[in-house]
Amino acid sequence: MPSVRVGTARRAGLRRITTAAASGLTAAGLLAALSLTGSTADAAAAPHDLVRVNQVGYAATGAKEAFLLAGSPVKGARWRLVGTSGRTVAAGRTGPSLGKWNAAYQAVYAIDFDAVRTPGRYHLVVGGGATGSSPVFTIGTPKSVFGKPATDTAAFFQAQRDGAGTIPGQLDRKPAHLNDTHASVYAWPTFTDPDESDTIKAAPKRIGGPVDVSGGWFDAGDYLKFTETTSYAVAALEIAGRDSGAGPTTPLGAEARYGLDWLDKMWDGSTKTLYIQVGLGSGTESGSVVGDHDVWRLPELDDTDSAHPFLKNRPVFAAGAPGSKISPNQAGRLAADFALAAQSYAHTDRAKARGYLATAAQIYGLADTHPGALVTTVPAGYYPETSWQDDLAFGGAELALAAQQLHDPRAGGWLAQGTKWAKGHQSEADTDTLNMYDTSALADLDLARAVKAAGHTAGHTTGLAATAQQLTGYVRAQLATGQARAQADPFHAGAVYDDFDADSHTLGLAATARLYAAATGDHTFDRFAVRQLDWVLGANAWGTSFVVGEGTTFPQCTAGQLGNLAGSLDGKRPLEVGAIVNGPNGSDQFEGGLGDYLDGMRACPPSGEPFAPFTGHGSTYADDVRSWQSSEPALDMDASGLLAFTLSARGR
Repeated sequence: MPSVRVGTARRAGLRRITTAAASGLTAAGLLAALSLTGSTADAAAAPHDLVRVNQVGYAATGAKEAFLLAGSPVKGARWRLVGTSGRTVAAGRTGPSLGKWNAAYQAVYAIDFDAVRTPGRYHLVVGGGATGSSPVFTIGTPKSVFGKPATDTAAFFQAQRDGAGTIPGQLDRKPAHLNDTHASVYAWPTFTDPDESDTIKAAPKRIGGPVDVSGGWFDAGDYLKFTETTSYAVAALEIAGRDSGAGPTTPLGAEARYGLDWLDKMWDGSTKTLYIQVGLGSGTESGSVVGDHDVWRLPELDDTDSAHPFLKNRPVFAAGAPGSKISPNQAGRLAADFALAAQSYAHTDRAKARGYLATAAQIYGLADTHPGALVTTVPAGYYPETSWQDDLAFGGAELALAAQQLHDPRAGGWLAQGTKWAKGHQSEADTDTLNMYDTSALADLDLARAVKAAGHTAGHTTGLAATAQQLTGYVRAQLATGQARAQADPFHAGAVYDDFDADSHTLGLAATARLYAAATGDHTFDRFAVRQLDWVLGANAWGTSFVVGEGTTFPQCTAGQLGNLAGSLDGKRPLEVGAIVNGPNGSDQFEGGLGDYLDGMRACPPSGEPFAPFTGHGSTYADDVRSWQSSEPALDMDASGLLAFTLSARGR
């Protein structure tokens, strides 16, 4: 579900949770439902000394690193890499400890087997002072290793589809929210405490409509739809398609268009009105108004739910009055989305490309370049963005590239604007690495491409605020920051464990490293990129992949209604394949436990907290349907993952 920033957190589950009884599923039924490869029960039964690997696998020509998580320090533990035939193909001893994890696991040791390049299925065995073995994993081509995660993360977007264009998939999705085709527009409600809760004081007032806002993707574990998150996701899908050679008619291209088509509905070019949200988060404290977060259900039930008017006929909220300036974070990313679409059609359908460019230019021209508080969602605490010059740089970059391909004379002006905002972002507060809140890596690398395409060379950048070398240097600095963190971390993670969006940041760093290498030819950060994917896919303290369906241990109890309610109670539950969860989060976010189950929620897991022994470095991970802090999937996390996996599958 959408989130609010609390303290230094990036997302912190702003929603009103109602106390409710657990569902009637028995413990035996739950155990049957969880009888899948990679059940969380495996973590609870693990030996004391543990071997952590990328459970999906390693590219034959790339770096290969695993970790021994030891209960006590050991000296030179022996390791063996064993093939499916039982033959040892490589062996060695561990070196010095990389650091302590927690009180139970006093040392972490790296196991390096870079030299092994023969494709196959393997596992690691450790002995001599420490004992343990790893799950089986693959060594192969980049496509054979990362092709499935790339495909599965695209399938996640299909599973998140709303409207008449749903794809059944293994969750047996059905068309939903068809009433969104004639939705009403409402004034923003007043919140009881907008910094801590999305509870509203009274029902919002209708001010317009009808408008067609059907389609698009659900944001996270709930059924709200936001331009804030969709605009980031569409950009990631479009860049993944462009840079991997997947055209607009491929499955990846079609999914990007599905998101873009919804954004096109949220922008009314005739009245210059931007709609930013479909759905009301929570209702009133008294229950006189019921919102999305108050009812745990399947989305197709909403269209006929006469008992809850704001679920049956979901309200739409606008960013501002028609014709008003647009918050620059929204304007920049939306302009980038439509300009990227223009690029994708520039050589096959120039009329369509020019139409997308016109939309991008119209939105970009309305950007508020002297903003106060940024407009994101209703309330803004769901996604409290604070930086915006990166987004205007991003919009300028994609407009310039599209205009260059279409021989539009405005290319130079957009390039000048883009470089101005890119330079300004370097001194902007809250700069970050690639994630929904900071798109500067995408902006800077594409601006550098546009600078070069315009014929500018070093020392000849008249009218531009930054050279191509400076722009790529900005990205190199981001990667260096992540690499420095990784070098100090026992598992070589470049993100921050005890902050929100650890997985999104980790995958963003991996994607950035791939994009940087392709743009510059500088492969300094290739090993760093591999280590980030390793961490997300199981080479971490918890020994789990954070991507549903990837590896042998992965999330089973995602904090989302679609995955939780899919399937029957009697058989195996279908998986929300490709969903990327938030991952580890600050342990302070779990104070007081996970709370009660909501009415209608299926209890998952059956009992206990199997990952509790691995809490460390101020961070906790819980695979539990109630754990929005760590097990909630969301568009922005999957978007970063899809981009990273797609580029990695291409060997970039």
